[in-house]
Amino acid sequence: MLCPSPGAPCQLQIFLLLCLGVGAQLDQNFKLQQPQDKVLVTAGETLTLNCTISGMAELGPVMWLKGLGSGNKTVYGQRGDSLPRVTRAVVGSNTDFSIHIRDVEPEDMGTYYCVKFARTVTGVPEVLQRGSGTEVSVQAKPSPPLVSGPEQRAMPRQSVPFTCTTGGFLPKEIGVKWFKNKDPMTAQPPQVTEEPVKSYRVSSTVMVTLQKDDVRSQLICEVQHSTLPAPLRGTYQLSRTLRVPPSVEVRAEPSPVEVNKTVTFTCHMKEFYPANMSVSWLENGIEIKVENISRPSELPRGLFELRRQVEVQATEEKNGSTITCVVVHDAQAPVNYSAILWISNPAQGGLSKGSQMDKGASLLSSLGLLWVCILLEKGLLGGLLFFLFKRMKRRAQELLPYPAPSQSLPPRAGSQGLATASTVM
Repeated sequence: MLCPSPGAPCQLQIFLLLCLGVGAQLDQNFKLQQPQDKVLVTAGETLTLNCTISGMAELGPVMWLKGLGSGNKTVYGQRGDSLPRVTRAVVGSNTDFSIHIRDVEPEDMGTYYCVKFARTVTGVPEVLQRGSGTEVSVQAKPSPPLVSGPEQRAMPRQSVPFTCTTGGFLPKEIGVKWFKNKDPMTAQPPQVTEEPVKSYRVSSTVMVTLQKDDVRSQLICEVQHSTLPAPLRGTYQLSRTLRVPPSVEVRAEPSPVEVNKTVTFTCHMKEFYPANMSVSWLENGIEIKVENISRPSELPRGLFELRRQVEVQATEEKNGSTITCVVVHDAQAPVNYSAILWISNPAQGGLSKGSQMDKGASLLSSLGLLWVCILLEKGLLGGLLFFLFKRMKRRAQELLPYPAPSQSLPPRAGSQGLATASTVM
């Protein structure tokens, strides 16, 4: 049927409506069905929104809008104005206008409407009928937890912070637990913040007092969320943070050593971590070049030990020299450890510590023997003198005359006559 001539102005509007088909009567059996009331979808998955129509309707597109009013956003349109992630569920269908939204993101949350439009004379589509709306909620899994520690290594018995972070999750509620190996730890309350893309981020901090045996220990951050079938875990090896300085001993064998013999100095570095170690030798402050360089060996607990040796010729002029082991561990400041070179039998003018002690002992022994001899000599001489004195005294007594009587006795009778007679005869 041809359209009549639009000569009469009063018939102009009717003419346009009939030619465009906009003025057709809406079929009473026309229905637009949007059955989904609420839909929960996980970020990264594909969302399906259902919409079907039945019955006759005026010419015009069927579109999907997010929101109503001036702030609405076209999600799907029949004129190529659909979002890149949106496709028809049944391509080419005149009754099923369901759509797929792939790779759902947290910002896809909102209420979606399936709308039937009718064409107008002005070219601006007019809403003919719309669905009741589907409220889409997006839940997002948290990202794998990331555990970070201090930028510099710390010593045993130091307390250092460790932080666990994860983000991009919905809903807001989340749980964070800490473990050292298998032992639970007490941490500060987690801090949850909202991200620009309508998701959340959490940060949790725990303080750890490092121990010497923590080389093989690890921290575990466990995250629990409603979107996870099992907790997510982030780990951190404490060996990345720990520094254990070595205990160092320097020894000389043999000590003391004979002249022109070789003495071996050993620098023993015990139980250190990490294995980075630099060792050099000095003799009275002058570097000694060493060719044979040994590597650190690992102990069962994960710590390391190292032995470095240097051989020195024990000449007389080196007696009392200082041999120094210079240790640089993990790029720290160098530390010096020293031992003295002693010679057991040097020539005169250069006595070793041992020989000095031996000669001192010999001198003390000689002086003692001398004193013993002097005492014995004096004792014997005294005894001899005493013996001679006694003997001379006794001899002198024997040589002395008897003492005279104090008064003469009277002559006995007849003695005078007898004497005279003897004389006459």
